[in-house]
Amino acid sequence: MEVTARSVTNTPRSVTILGSTGSVGCSTIDLIEQNSDNYVVEALTAWRNSDLLIDQARRLRPRYVAIGDDSRYKVVKDALSGMSIEVGCGRDAIVEAAARPSDMVIAAIVGAAGLAPTMAAVNRGAMVGLANKECLVCAGDLMLQAIGRNGAVLLPVDSEHNAIFQVFDFDQRKSVDHLILTASGGPFRTFTTAQMRNVTPAQAVAHPNWDMGAKISVDSATMMNKGLEIIEAYYLFGMPEDKIKVLVHPESVVHSLVAYVDGSVLAQLGPPDMRTPIAFTLAWPGRMNAPMAPLDLAALSKLTFEAPDAKRFPSIRLAREALLAGGSAPTTLNAANEIAVEGFLGGRIGFLDIAEIVEKTLNRLPSQSMSSLDEVIEFDNVARQEARSILNAAHP
Repeated sequence: MEVTARSVTNTPRSVTILGSTGSVGCSTIDLIEQNSDNYVVEALTAWRNSDLLIDQARRLRPRYVAIGDDSRYKVVKDALSGMSIEVGCGRDAIVEAAARPSDMVIAAIVGAAGLAPTMAAVNRGAMVGLANKECLVCAGDLMLQAIGRNGAVLLPVDSEHNAIFQVFDFDQRKSVDHLILTASGGPFRTFTTAQMRNVTPAQAVAHPNWDMGAKISVDSATMMNKGLEIIEAYYLFGMPEDKIKVLVHPESVVHSLVAYVDGSVLAQLGPPDMRTPIAFTLAWPGRMNAPMAPLDLAALSKLTFEAPDAKRFPSIRLAREALLAGGSAPTTLNAANEIAVEGFLGGRIGFLDIAEIVEKTLNRLPSQSMSSLDEVIEFDNVARQEARSILNAAHP
């Protein structure tokens, strides 16, 4: 993916936040409010957290607000009446928010639900801060084609890919030997398989370093997040699967590294706070002041690294296999994982069942080629149905 810096102007940058009530959305708003002279908000979207969306809209005064859950539309509409804020509802309204004329779109909707609105932003040539792994996992080829066709700019917000972006030499791509994605290892890094068999959803969402939503926290615990990030890195940086490595780094200070052919390894370091990569994205190609305390390496005293355990955490292997299979396989991987995580959080299946359901779904649905977003959505639906069938059969 080639990235060309756009000129920096003195006028405030207009921003749309897709998924403004989630953890990334809230962090984005925190940074915008602390740099209010430099940003204006065009649109905000949420699925069902109407109370927080209303509060954000009252503070930021966007031109447009979209609530996905139709049942919450009247609550939002009434609360914002008289404020010159247009209010929409439903999936189409969220896509409309992405299509509105803002300089930058922060794509922070979790899961495949973020596909259509993110593509709408790309199709109008926006600068997109991508915090949604699933867009590239499910529709990487289509998204890159749309970016090239429409002159859009894609900036990675995930801490790992943002770190690589900061130290990746796009002008000398051939000098890059491999990428190293770091992983915290999650809350069960030292657990045995027997111990993991009995962990609860409450334990899985209690991430030791990061403050994230429930689904992303479970993905971290299974290390599926790292599998998805391998696929994402493949598209973002044009590196083959075998050149994308993973290291467990419990301190979550080194966010990822780029190894060059001359033996140099460049890393980006920072506190485990999503406001750092979001700040980089919001201000790109410049930088902005952010409220985090400076990183104190002396206080840390040591940084540790270890290889991930493929037997205890099979999700990385499943993601690599899906990437190599290509076509619809990564879409199937993601859809099955979302269904399995939903089942785990709902208390229907155990923690180890998540990877088993994903693998069974992949085995039952051979990879097929996809040429449109509609086909991606169709394969996503088929994979979800298959994963639910597997889950229901094993855990009626």
